[in-house]
Amino acid sequence: MTQAAHATKRIAVYSGTFDPLTLGHLDVVRRAAGLFDQLIIAVAVAHHKTTLFSLEQRVLMAQMATKQLANVSIEPFGGLIMDFCTQHGVTAVVRGIRNMTDFDYEAQMAAMNRKLAPQVETVFLLPDANLACISSTLVREINKLDGDISQMVSPEMMAALHAAKKA
Repeated sequence: MTQAAHATKRIAVYSGTFDPLTLGHLDVVRRAAGLFDQLIIAVAVAHHKTTLFSLEQRVLMAQMATKQLANVSIEPFGGLIMDFCTQHGVTAVVRGIRNMTDFDYEAQMAAMNRKLAPQVETVFLLPDANLACISSTLVREINKLDGDISQMVSPEMMAALHAAKKA
């Protein structure tokens, strides 16, 4: 690829811990993949919390869930997302917004990210309305209490969650 072609390539990143990757996350991934030439799903190390799945497991599950999307790649990351963006030539950060609480938090993060890397835009995407109530935290809790998570995660993710519960 020539330098001129690379300069016009629209690369976005969608970051998170994805513990687990939900149908809401996948909806945002599909929408973002349609808007950008390349979408990188950046799976966070998660220094600030304990995850159910290891970083390696979360990366692998994201790879399996997005294998049909040719312009989507998966990368683990630790540190600041704006540093990741600079290293990968990212022009936009994609964030899913489910409600006003998400918006308040994400707007503050977008403003701080703009201070760190003004050349990177933040794009907010709303998930499909029937997926807006899903969060990874709620999925883990419902699964832990033997509730039905079949409308919240893919069948592969549901199997992984059930297996993790038995471990």
